[in-house]
Amino acid sequence: MRYASTHKNETRQKLLDSSRAIAKKGGFASTGVDALMASIGLTGGAFYSHFPSKQALFEALVAEEMENSSSMLAGDKDAPDNHVAKCVRDYLSSFHAMNPDVGCALPVLGAEIARAGPEVRSTVEAALKRTQKSWSARTGDADAAWALIAQCVGAVVLARAVESERTRKEILAASRRFIDKAERKGASAPTSS
Repeated sequence: MRYASTHKNETRQKLLDSSRAIAKKGGFASTGVDALMASIGLTGGAFYSHFPSKQALFEALVAEEMENSSSMLAGDKDAPDNHVAKCVRDYLSSFHAMNPDVGCALPVLGAEIARAGPEVRSTVEAALKRTQKSWSARTGDADAAWALIAQCVGAVVLARAVESERTRKEILAASRRFIDKAERKGASAPTSS
């Protein structure tokens, strides 16, 4: 049976999509090639016709994830004035904390990314810088943009690490309140010339 000319690319994308969800739920390093391929109904042997190695799949997965996150978080020139506040509110939501498979890769794959090679880390760095640059332009404060990104990622890591829903909600709500308070304080602070 002959496959359509698009079959290989479609299968590769299915593998990326399935691997993204699996990796974000249980970690990438702990999941074998056979399990990744079984999730799309293929055998482990077929993997190497799509990626030369499991590391190459990880690189492609992180590149897609960071592009998606950066595009969403950075927004475009037509994004509303409250874009950063809306992003922070959505990021620090219970839905995001409870659904790692559909959320940002950094809170769940950050440790694996940190151990990855320079290609993966430079991809992440470029995406983070894009978000930081956009948030910096919108807030007028480069340091605050980095701090907001770090606060969001860290709060979600902590919210996912605790057992009780009550504590999870407290962490997320406290982070939102802290950021809101910092923004109000920053907006009312006099600027020096």
